[in-house]
This record gives sequence, structure tokens and C-alpha cells, in this order.
Amino acid sequence: MARHPVFSYRFAKIHALYVQKAQRKQRTSEEVDQIICWLTGYDAAGLRQQVEGENDLETFFAEAPRMHPNTALIKGVVCGVRVEEVEDPLMRKIRYLDKLIDELAKGKAMEKILRQ
Repeated sequence: MARHPVFSYRFAKIHALYVQKAQRKQRTSEEVDQIICWLTGYDAAGLRQQVEGENDLETFFAEAPRMHPNTALIKGVVCGVRVEEVEDPLMRKIRYLDKLIDELAKGKAMEKILRQ
């Protein structure tokens, strides 16, 4: 199976787009970072290193300390695709993050976004 082009997108660019999306909806970059850290297990310093680095999405997720055990609770549609039905593990992680940022931008409470 061919490698999807999105896997090679720079994480720093995607992070900036997530922050812009959140800020357009009066949410903060700190909330975006909180979501990313919750999902991937990065701490603030590790996330900052990923943002400042040249890593692509594939490397970002490969180097993630741990995916949160509650990721199975993330359900719904992103770009017309049900996240829980995405077969490729890396694409599913990317879609999980997309879904959480979408929920933030739609005004959902952090407690609900983080599936506590």
C-alpha cells in the first residue's frame, strides 16, 4: 500500500494550523497543546521540541511517549470519515487528533474532549 502524503507533512506546520483554528473560535494555543499532550503523552518540553523540530507527522507519532488509553472513546466523523473505522494505525492517530481539535473549535468543554 502506498504511503499517504499526509504522513510527511511537518508537524510544526500542522500544529500552527491547529492553533489558528482554535484561536479563530476564541480558544487558546495552550488548550491545543493540552489536547496534544493528553493524546500522545508528550510533556510540554517534548511537545515544544517537536514543534521546533523538522519532524513529520509519522515521526511525531512514532516518537510519542504513549497514546492515551482512552483513545478508543474518540468517535465521530472527520472529513467524512469515521475515525473509529480508519484502518491504518498512523492515519487513525492523525484523525483522532483532528477530531479532538474539531471538538475544541466547536466549543466543547475540555473535560469532555479529554474523555476523562
